[in-house]
Amino acid sequence: MTATEYLEALGTCLLTTEATEGSGLNRVLNYAFDDCAASIRHRRAGLVVHLIGNGGSASVVAHVQNDLVKACGIRALVHQDVPLMSAYANDNGYPNAYADALGQWIHVDDALIAVSSSGASPNILNAAQVARSIGAYVITCSGFKPDNPLRTLGHLNFYVPSSDYGQVELTHAALLHCLTDRLHGE
Repeated sequence: MTATEYLEALGTCLLTTEATEGSGLNRVLNYAFDDCAASIRHRRAGLVVHLIGNGGSASVVAHVQNDLVKACGIRALVHQDVPLMSAYANDNGYPNAYADALGQWIHVDDALIAVSSSGASPNILNAAQVARSIGAYVITCSGFKPDNPLRTLGHLNFYVPSSDYGQVELTHAALLHCLTDRLHGE
């Protein structure tokens, strides 16, 4: 693939990203961002935005944390402390590592941004379920298959219709940059 082809494919990912509610109802992307920003802004007083992802997605959420804290003045916590995560994984299995850590920190007024390219990572799915059970606001970013399980767990779900890791991760990064830029401007 040439550089031009790669960038054209990325442009397609960006422009075909879908937003849905947890019920599966399709949302216009602009209105979904309005609701996402409003939900975070509404919770701002006591809000902590929790962020989770694996691999490249972990790097994406680490960058989002930086922007939320420094540029937006919003408290944010990335759950990727290696000693703590490895302790939870050792005791309860890697599929529960994020859920166990999140269960210690998240509150009803908080939000979770859960990012998984495949939307099928057990550790991300379990953590999203914990956040939902507590009553926190859940935002998901996924890709690959349109019926991936993460896409049903968020109050708001962003889906990138691609099975290319790089394209999906870059699109998630752009979407979340759009959100933090929007929050910074308010």
